[in-house]
Amino acid sequence: MILAVTRQNLQTALAAVSASIPSRSTLPVLSNVLLDADGEHLLISGTDLDVSIRIRVPADISQSGAITAPGRMLQEIVRELPDEPVELRMKGRKLEINCGYSHFALNALASEEFPNFPDVTFEDAWTVSEPSLCKLIQSASFAVSTEESRPILKGVYWELGENRMTMVSTNGHRLARMSTDSSSVGERTTSFIVPPTALTQVERIFEGEGEIAVARAGNYLGFRSETREIYTRLIDGKYPNYEQVIPRDNEKTAVMARETIEAAVRRIAVVAKRQTHRIKLSFSHNRLHLEANTPDLGNATDEVQIDYEGDEVQIGFNAAYLIEILRNMPKGDVRISFRNAERATTIEPVDAESNYLCLIMPLRLVN
Repeated sequence: MILAVTRQNLQTALAAVSASIPSRSTLPVLSNVLLDADGEHLLISGTDLDVSIRIRVPADISQSGAITAPGRMLQEIVRELPDEPVELRMKGRKLEINCGYSHFALNALASEEFPNFPDVTFEDAWTVSEPSLCKLIQSASFAVSTEESRPILKGVYWELGENRMTMVSTNGHRLARMSTDSSSVGERTTSFIVPPTALTQVERIFEGEGEIAVARAGNYLGFRSETREIYTRLIDGKYPNYEQVIPRDNEKTAVMARETIEAAVRRIAVVAKRQTHRIKLSFSHNRLHLEANTPDLGNATDEVQIDYEGDEVQIGFNAAYLIEILRNMPKGDVRISFRNAERATTIEPVDAESNYLCLIMPLRLVN
């Protein structure tokens, strides 16, 4: 293998692929990236066996070949090279890197030792724009559970059906649901549970304005554009019926500016109890009173002007969950709907076209 590539293209590709390299592994080859030169492109691949990433880089290839090299070390070297063409040359079990007056020779492993990527074909794939998919992921994935005892809730539920895509995540105390129209889905109906780590990589790597082809094969899901590919193992199991927990009879509604209420909750949360993060929200005529009282820390109050004309209601919330929900809401006004202090509260943008809804369970107020 002998090739020349621009330092910028090589650095960008290595930065994208290195995110899939595990910090610890019993397989030494997983610490490496696969460099495969063929035709007019260099393919750079990395995997931790759950998430696999491949980036296609234009290159001037003099001799085809493939080898694996230490991924993070290679990334650090390329990052520090001068902005000149980089020559990569395979010499036995070493990868030689030449750039200007700089020369490196890294110990490598044979390409045959590198794990095969999942066999996902894209003949029956559906397409989605990169901005739409990234918006879905950003809005819906933050509410996943981190509890090992509930592995299903550690994933993001992705549902396709009737020209529409929906992503849902929940940890049992909060829930986020985002939907978007997608004509490429057609009339197909399917669903799967995707690890949030894989979706984080998708959001990070597919940040342009192009189209992404998405396909499933067995227990794997693949994402592909002209130059980038990601494959992930799916989570087995049946996702709970999230529609059952979304209340339909929350007749009390308050409308307020998202930025204003988020800032007030952040201020009050400073003195909230560290274990529960509990704060109290009191809704009254066109006014929202916020309060936190922690005996060993102190107390705080704040008020926000809102649009509300119902009876006075006091509800306890986990401030950390509430802040996270508000932070992921689009700019503008939000609508908070509730029934009483014991039932789930929903939060959604006033703009109905956003197709976004979050739910938060209340905390019991103590005297």
